[in-house]
Amino acid sequence: MSLFTFPLPDVGEGLTEAEIVSWRVKPGDTVSVNQIVCEIETAKSLVELPSPFEGVVHELLAAEGDTVQVGAPIISVEGEGGPAMPTPDVVEAVADVEASVSHDSAEPSPKNLVGYGTGPSTPVSRRRRVAQATEAAIPSPIARPDLPVAEAIPTIAKPPIRKLAKDLGVDLASVQATGLAGEILREDVIRHAGQATVFRNLETPKWPENREDRIPVKGVRKAIAQAMVKSMFEAPHVSVFVDVDATRTMDFVKRLKASPDFAGIKVSPLLVMAKAMIWAVQRNPTVNSTWTDNEIIVHHFVNFGVAAATPRGLIVPNIKEAHTLSLRDLALALEKLTLTAREGKTTLEDMSGGTITITNLGSFGVDTGTPILNPGEVTIVALGTIKPKPWVVDGEVRARMVTTVAASFDHRVVDGDVASKFVADVASVMEEPALLLD
Repeated sequence: MSLFTFPLPDVGEGLTEAEIVSWRVKPGDTVSVNQIVCEIETAKSLVELPSPFEGVVHELLAAEGDTVQVGAPIISVEGEGGPAMPTPDVVEAVADVEASVSHDSAEPSPKNLVGYGTGPSTPVSRRRRVAQATEAAIPSPIARPDLPVAEAIPTIAKPPIRKLAKDLGVDLASVQATGLAGEILREDVIRHAGQATVFRNLETPKWPENREDRIPVKGVRKAIAQAMVKSMFEAPHVSVFVDVDATRTMDFVKRLKASPDFAGIKVSPLLVMAKAMIWAVQRNPTVNSTWTDNEIIVHHFVNFGVAAATPRGLIVPNIKEAHTLSLRDLALALEKLTLTAREGKTTLEDMSGGTITITNLGSFGVDTGTPILNPGEVTIVALGTIKPKPWVVDGEVRARMVTTVAASFDHRVVDGDVASKFVADVASVMEEPALLLD
């Protein structure tokens, strides 16, 4: 038997530390290759760490709540020195691991699927996960006449999907699976949930017994604070507002939902707003720029950021090369981005390189606001709630679906006339989505 030590890997593009959120194992437990042993929180995301070893847990070298440096040992496992051969179900499970780390090691060690080394070595390189298509035969459930049909058929769903279903209050037994092997996908859970309420406080809690809570400033919250202070005090913000008759946008959304081309795809006014912003960027390129002390970099591509509220704080993942996407592909990308953020699986790559951002205040029932720029960008747009209001049409007051579009700009880069033209262009598409067809 050999004693193997598992160091904390670099799970995110240069991050130097992470907090141990929870342990899934304890000393004396038997673990297998790629079994989840702990959950860590970096400055950007929540990550589950799988074990690179097979054997018995010898010692947990870091406690829950500890902040550990990358490369520091966190767990030791006692096991055989030979390779641990992965089973087909493990191969499939590893397809969910978004990134992995390679280490050099002079000692022979068990083979593992996620690329962790065994020694206290320094990370050598970060490699992309190569998805391996594995077709495994799904055994038919044993027929039992004493069980109802619904109970005799197993529910196939991976742990992240089960967690998402729990958060949304969805009974997996009632979800129709669309996976190739009969498994339930993230999209299936979201569609079944309808309007997700996991981030809304629908019930008023009682006053706590304690007089106050003290929340450590670390992880995602610390990163948010630093970014917002830097943005607010380095970039001179200027904001522009316009009320918009979005009745035709709402009609357009209804038509898209009824279209066979958008069957099973989440469609909302945010999709039209995103497309409107991309169209307006093409007409007003300087709103899609980055300020440096020596030059202004105008980007002729759009990495479209979406501010996403998660239980751990605000993050801004972005859709790469969004200007090249069709309306349908953009809808799919927005849905994937939202699902990934809610599961806490957003990577640093997903959040880097953004060029312009939208924040959807309307999802919280808010009319408008003055959003703070995402660091490195010069424009952020806020979409308010869309609701019936009196509106003058052809000299008559009618009930129309009205919203407010607000935008903040870095005044070092974007002048008032360009800001106004950009917002007016966005508003014109919200009033008449047919402009997107030119």
